[in-house]
Amino acid sequence: MTAEFDWDALQAVAEEAMTHAYAPYSHFAVGAAATVDDGRVVSGCNVENAAYGVALCAECGLVSQLHLTGGGRLTHFVCVNGRREVIMPCGRCRQLLYENGGPTLLLKTISGVKTMDEVLPDAFGPDDLD
Repeated sequence: MTAEFDWDALQAVAEEAMTHAYAPYSHFAVGAAATVDDGRVVSGCNVENAAYGVALCAECGLVSQLHLTGGGRLTHFVCVNGRREVIMPCGRCRQLLYENGGPTLLLKTISGVKTMDEVLPDAFGPDDLD
């Protein structure tokens, strides 16, 4: 029997990451956390910049940590705002998550757990380049 995934524990990691966000312009702190197929947990927070367009989303930091610590595939993901509420990744970050987790990556969303394929249907990813 497979144990149920502990979404609360993963969300707690995202909430902790959110406390490190640098958001002096929007005041919209974001934290993200994910599990990797080898059991690791990676996280990230948003980092803004006075040149607004070059801000880094929390998902960018998370994916950077994924590759920095050995790569692999994301299996479960959650993102929270400064009020510790689950939020959806933006379009750019949905593509980033698809690239690193594929269509079966599970996301905790505002409307329940969904696969990446449901969140970003008909996506183009690395498997399409074969």
